[in-house]
Amino acid sequence: MRIHLTSVLVDDQQKALRFYTETLGFRLKHNIPMGEHAWITVVSEEAPEGTELLLEPDGHPAVRPFKTALMEDGIPSASFAVDDIEAEHERLMAKGVRFVQPPTDLGSVTVAVFDDSCGNLIQISEENLQGGT
Repeated sequence: MRIHLTSVLVDDQQKALRFYTETLGFRLKHNIPMGEHAWITVVSEEAPEGTELLLEPDGHPAVRPFKTALMEDGIPSASFAVDDIEAEHERLMAKGVRFVQPPTDLGSVTVAVFDDSCGNLIQISEENLQGGT
């Protein structure tokens, strides 16, 4: 068994597609119209045949209160691995991404958290060698 697809709930699919491709650097995999929404998935440039991220509409009545609670409590909706968190933090800051937590060493991992502009906090993380940097 392996993970094929996961999703992030977004308030605007087209805005999310621009952010996740143009800002974060993911590659569009599918964009299939489905009524007022679309089946939009993106993949990592580093693993184009790997796990797909579905940019899923957040229109269900239960979703927005859930997302609001996560945002208010500072809980990320997703986590993405990076090889160099300091470089990625600087690259994204230069593109105007708003970080709510700068890179923070937590021992075995360094994490940073940003606002994806679509109603979610997203964590990036770098594994630290031998439990610290």
